[in-house]
Amino acid sequence: MQNRRDFLKTAAFAALGSGVALNGVFVAEGKVPALFNINKSGIVPRMKLRFFPYELKLRHVFTVATYSRTTTPDVQVEIEYDGITGYGEASMPPYLQHELGTMDSVLAFLKKVQDTIGQFSDPYQLEDILAYIDSLSPGDAAAKTAVDIALHDLVGKMLQAPWYKIWGLDKEKTPSTTFTIGIDTPEVVREKTKECAGKFNILKVKLGRENDKEMIETIRSVTTLPIAVDANQGWTDRKYALDMIHWLKEKGIVMIEQPMPKEQLDDIAWVTQQSPLPIFADESVQRLKDVAALKGAFTGINIKLMKCTGMREGWKMVNLAHALGMRAMVGCMTETSCACSAAAQFSPAVDFADLDGNLLIANDRFKGMEVVKGKITLPDLPGIGVVKL
Repeated sequence: MQNRRDFLKTAAFAALGSGVALNGVFVAEGKVPALFNINKSGIVPRMKLRFFPYELKLRHVFTVATYSRTTTPDVQVEIEYDGITGYGEASMPPYLQHELGTMDSVLAFLKKVQDTIGQFSDPYQLEDILAYIDSLSPGDAAAKTAVDIALHDLVGKMLQAPWYKIWGLDKEKTPSTTFTIGIDTPEVVREKTKECAGKFNILKVKLGRENDKEMIETIRSVTTLPIAVDANQGWTDRKYALDMIHWLKEKGIVMIEQPMPKEQLDDIAWVTQQSPLPIFADESVQRLKDVAALKGAFTGINIKLMKCTGMREGWKMVNLAHALGMRAMVGCMTETSCACSAAAQFSPAVDFADLDGNLLIANDRFKGMEVVKGKITLPDLPGIGVVKL
């Protein structure tokens, strides 16, 4: 017969899988059941947070429409509870400092969390804990993401299940991930394309400069693979943007991200309504609150954990987009396999995936989700599915 401990563990799993806050099911008058407060030694465990800076080193110079870089600032986070450790990270590409934070601001925010997270004695109360973390400041998205990922990893390990199972997803339905070809000289672009064309099913190209057509023609001289295009807000005239999209469709492009500046929402809507290709929001969408206003202006949204504060809100964004009749994709920054594997947990529910951030760095700290024949492959490890190297 199932004992009380097994029953409550099973019930906790079901509650998390349905998105119901655990304390809304088991907690009476705000009190946490003793099962979740006292460990086998009779001690009340507390969550402890650790963090440290970690510079991500890129394999190649990374160039988009507005700048180039060879490294990305990053902070690694760990949350320990009753002998179990969850891993998270904050990645802060320099061009997104306003949205994601700087190294100094991330470290300062994580120090606040470190000083206060011990007040929560039950990690299963994800909604309450992460709502509190979010309330500590109006910004600091990347730092909040790091805590969110580590907490999800911890809870998944406590439940002994990966999050794709907790969310009720089928890992066989993961999409192929794009692999990004950065803006460069024709010679370098050809070489990069040759290196990856046999390993991936779809490529991604950064456009938004004066050499857009040259970039596409250069790649097409090497491969016929489908291509996703990210214009990074690089086209400012809506007629030019639409003409480019028609030309790109003829070249085998299958989707467009953020063709125009986010301030030009009416122009984007005009382009989307006439576009032969799906148009996805990137810079125009940050968090859950932004999604509804984009219905009609975009075909879908690109969800990035570092911008939306993590897995909790990212999963809600997927479901809201679908409820609004929009499509969803999941993207990433330059990240280790920690954050990429966290994002991959809900990838079976999206239309496109751009989870190659871990493949672009030379100093990954983790082994997690992998790309096999171009397709995202999820391990059955609990939590976010990573092991530290």
